[in-house]
Amino acid sequence: MDIKPTEVAQVLSTGDSHLSAASALIGDPSKFGRVDQDGTVYVLTSSGEKAVGSYPGKSPEEALAYFVRKFEALASEVALLAARIKSGAMVPSDASEAVVKLRESVANLNGVGDLATLAASVEQIPNLIEDHRAAYQERKEVETVVREAKRAAALLEKEKLVSEAESLALSESWKATSERLKVLLEEWKAAPRLDKTTDTELWKRFSSSRNKFDKRRRTHFSALESVQSEVAAKKEEIVKQAEALANSREWLPTARKFKELMDTWKASGRGKQSVDAKQWARFKAAQDQFFAAKNEDLDKRQVTMATNLAKREELIVKFEELLPISDINIAKKTFRALMEQWQRIGMTERAKRAALDARLGRIEDEIHTLTEEQNRRTDPTAIARANDVVQGLIDAIAGYELQATKAEAAGNTAKAKVAREAAEARKAWLAEAQKGLSDFNTN
Repeated sequence: MDIKPTEVAQVLSTGDSHLSAASALIGDPSKFGRVDQDGTVYVLTSSGEKAVGSYPGKSPEEALAYFVRKFEALASEVALLAARIKSGAMVPSDASEAVVKLRESVANLNGVGDLATLAASVEQIPNLIEDHRAAYQERKEVETVVREAKRAAALLEKEKLVSEAESLALSESWKATSERLKVLLEEWKAAPRLDKTTDTELWKRFSSSRNKFDKRRRTHFSALESVQSEVAAKKEEIVKQAEALANSREWLPTARKFKELMDTWKASGRGKQSVDAKQWARFKAAQDQFFAAKNEDLDKRQVTMATNLAKREELIVKFEELLPISDINIAKKTFRALMEQWQRIGMTERAKRAALDARLGRIEDEIHTLTEEQNRRTDPTAIARANDVVQGLIDAIAGYELQATKAEAAGNTAKAKVAREAAEARKAWLAEAQKGLSDFNTN
């Protein structure tokens, strides 16, 4: 690939993609490197070939590609540095330090590519730094302007919060003002921080206003039997929630909600007696209305569940008549038919149905076990393994008996005895293996 340093610099200066710059430097790898017969990879330099390493266990193409990628990675770093400088995102001094490191990296690179052009590209970056130094300074100035604008906005936001808090310090709208001051406090916490001196001064004004209002509010309510008023307000809310639930037909969640409301009522404390009595009468009326409807519905469901229980008890007997199972296929067919009837039966009392489900579960387990056993006995792979074991033992017995016969003929009774004993032992094993094979269904 014939590429001049100025052309490389032009590729780098585009800033479009550091990967495209790397590709521009590499071109055809075979023009810059080769792989020797012993697997050593060489790169072409201005002073001749230089060995850069090897990649054991890989083809010449893969080895060359490996060292090309190392060159490509460094070329990408060069292009990326140029792009960052051009964008004004990099401190010129940091960019100069990066150039020094890149020079060293290029000089020590064990990679395949146009090393001369890459080195020339690095040497053009200092000029790029100088060309874009003004852009960097301009960017820093813009950042300073933005930072000052943000500070001004934050200062305005906090001064607004302080001014509103000060305007509320003498308010007599106790509840609304208390809530508003809470909101203002959350807004203060969420607001950006200023310098410590300014933040401290504004916080003192904000906090002083809140404290002034709070002190006046506490004094006011202590004089006007504030506790009883607050209790009445809390209980009024509880009563409204209870009355809203009186006609609910969501039995379980509503019953739990009534319990929560009762707990909240007890935790609310004592209010003025006359007010408390009226509120309690409304609460209890709503509660009684709901539970009366709930109990009526439960009575109706008890009748229905009793009928469903009788149906299930009658049907479970038919399930249990399947035991003991003699024909698994017939049993499964009958079980499915009975199960369709079982599933069509409606709600049954949970505690009583549990025992029936347990009885049904035992039948399901038996069918499952027999099905597994049937599958095992008809498994061609298992049958083949069993046949292999039997045949292997038969062959082994024949071999040992032949050894014994030859030993006896040679007058070696000790060897013949050992062979006979080995044959007898395997005959016992063969009997067990044949018994296991007979358990399979080979039809």
